[in-house]
Amino acid sequence: MTAFCRRAADVGSAPYVAPFAVFVAILSLRKLVPIAPLLLEVMFLAVMLALIAAVARPALDLSMRAPAASALAGVVVFVLWIAPDLLFPGYRHHLENSITGTMQSTFPAAARLSVSLLALRTVRAVIIVPVVEELFWRAWLMRWIISPHFQKIPLGAYAPLSFWTVAVLFASEHGPYWDVGLAAGILYNWWMMRTRSLGDLIFAHAVTNACLSAYVIAAGKWEYWL
Repeated sequence: MTAFCRRAADVGSAPYVAPFAVFVAILSLRKLVPIAPLLLEVMFLAVMLALIAAVARPALDLSMRAPAASALAGVVVFVLWIAPDLLFPGYRHHLENSITGTMQSTFPAAARLSVSLLALRTVRAVIIVPVVEELFWRAWLMRWIISPHFQKIPLGAYAPLSFWTVAVLFASEHGPYWDVGLAAGILYNWWMMRTRSLGDLIFAHAVTNACLSAYVIAAGKWEYWL
């Protein structure tokens, strides 16, 4: 058993699940809270950083086995994410429905001129999201589906049900971008199988989100920030 798995055996599911659950809850409730966008974003980041430090830290292993290749994997996912819209403009509107939602950015139009808000939203995408999502999807759920005693399952262990369930659920999380979300989920799952490293997955995901954030701001493609 690896050092990571030995440590995971001591912490249970909470460090993997709690940050993701709180993150989703905040995203769901933010429209109901009448707080200025800047203050809301600061509070959002503060809560998530505190939660990661206090709860998720025992499960975090940021060491990497293949940083250069992980960076390349992140860039590949970014290209996959924007390619369909560049190649077939307007096609995504056919994927919009009451279940997957519509391409409406949650980033207010007035905030798009605020350097502070752009910076904070980018920090959320590049720092918070990769940690929260990779802990939940590939460090926990991929193993938990194989066995509720997930601590005994090494990172990157393959089982068809686990692999494809996580890929499909990851896709569903991305609303009208479910198609590219599915492609990203498959590639990230595969990369976890290859590296067996949480640190590599977090880094790859961070590179994807950094590229996407830069693209959103530079090209004005705010619809990618759901």
